[in-house]
Amino acid sequence: MHVWMQRCIIIALYVLFVCICVCVQDPELASDSAPTDGFGRLILYLLGISFILTGLIVGGACLYRYFTPKRLYHGAMQFTDVSTGSESQPYYLPRVEEEVEISDSMAVVSVPPPRFRPGDPAYILHDFNRKLTVYLDLTLRTCFVIPLNTSVVLPPQDLIDLFSQLMSDSYRSYLVREDLVVTERIEDVKPLGFYIHRLCDGKETYRMQRRSNLPGGNIQKRSADDCFTIRHFENKFVTETRICKA
Repeated sequence: MHVWMQRCIIIALYVLFVCICVCVQDPELASDSAPTDGFGRLILYLLGISFILTGLIVGGACLYRYFTPKRLYHGAMQFTDVSTGSESQPYYLPRVEEEVEISDSMAVVSVPPPRFRPGDPAYILHDFNRKLTVYLDLTLRTCFVIPLNTSVVLPPQDLIDLFSQLMSDSYRSYLVREDLVVTERIEDVKPLGFYIHRLCDGKETYRMQRRSNLPGGNIQKRSADDCFTIRHFENKFVTETRICKA
């Protein structure tokens, strides 16, 4: 369970305990009470009400943080592959479409099956608080986790601005590539946070690194059978992510 959710539960239980202590009167003390104690009991009841209101405010803030509705956007980009070395653009530019849910702390990108080319549908989740990205291949039902690449993924508000533009106008851009390599299996996804645990619980999950960060990674090559590719965008350009087995 997420640490902030645990804190909310602890605060709520503490407030409930205090309210019970204030509102439940000891029978022995009640038998000895005099009418002059009425003012003291009134103070206790007011304190109890204040604790209840505090609990409601704290609980409401926690619920707002974790269950506030996310905004759903749809966008598409056409792109030119500058790595081909051709200066002239083809008659028909490749096109990438996706939907994305965005909140202050996370974004989930839904990548549909590509048209006219091989590829798998996928979910891509960016956790901005924990600085992690997870790719869920929907065909393999497998998760792949890597540190968030802030040079590729815009922060939430900038991402909202980008998709607000894409919903009203077409966008032409270019393609960049990133090559990722699976390094180890993750047995327990709970430490990765609430969002990744919810997405990857019960699925095989692996950690990744960028090939350029591995010794000899720039010259190591793998066959197409060991890899799969996802084209997506969380910036003003399209990213082709290639995930390969180590």
